[in-house]
Amino acid sequence: MILLTGGSGHLSSLIAHGARDAGLDIRIGSRQMPDASDPSRRRIDFDDPRSLDFWDVETLFMVSAGYAEDDVVIRRHDAVIAAAIRFGVRHVVYTSLSGTGDHLAFSLAHRWTEKRLKESVLDWTILRNGLYAELIGALAAPVDGVMRAPFGTALLSPVARQDLADAAVTVLKDPQAHAGTSYELSGGEAWSLPDMAAMLSISYQPWSLEQARASLAGAPLNAFQPPMLMSIYSSATAGFLHSGRTDLPSLLSARPRPTLPIAAEAARGVE
Repeated sequence: MILLTGGSGHLSSLIAHGARDAGLDIRIGSRQMPDASDPSRRRIDFDDPRSLDFWDVETLFMVSAGYAEDDVVIRRHDAVIAAAIRFGVRHVVYTSLSGTGDHLAFSLAHRWTEKRLKESVLDWTILRNGLYAELIGALAAPVDGVMRAPFGTALLSPVARQDLADAAVTVLKDPQAHAGTSYELSGGEAWSLPDMAAMLSISYQPWSLEQARASLAGAPLNAFQPPMLMSIYSSATAGFLHSGRTDLPSLLSARPRPTLPIAAEAARGVE
């Protein structure tokens, strides 16, 4: 049986849908207490060790709990991996961060988790996901008809969330065929923010990083979130979010989705 964590998230929902369409035996774990009448769902809370009951799980698809301070994320991931070992889980598939993300403020916990898995007795597969095209579009959404997010003009290689879900389902169909493998899953095409501005027929007048940081000061964000966002902007500006290669085609039955239209549509939705 497969257990998928983070069941209420966008990516997890897409993976769950794809796995069910493929006829896989999958259960969905999330922090919310499930309806007792739905046996396909169970409560899995990384902050509650009592909920980490994997007694009947052969493959654990571990979606990163990355939206917190590093020490919190590391503690959560360590608890899940320790429970997987204790309950005899055979294989863990983990959603990590692509190599293009090494300069991002939230990469450390991902790299720690990869190391923890590789040093464990578990079989493992690591899906090093690139930044979502939907996220780039949302962050770059225009205000009053002008795109001001400071992504610079360098190329980016974001990935469609649905492609990541489809790649995950490919792995879940035969986890052992992918054991001991790390996949780099950036997008299949590269484009810049001026390209997206042109598609939207709007002006791109990026703020400086200082202006962007000041704009976040009054936003309703947790303390760890502004550094995360600023690291995306600065990494993009420096050209570190462009990847020259991706393993995505090897896990998909069709070509990777064009990501510029996806990002542009996300930007329209936020405007």
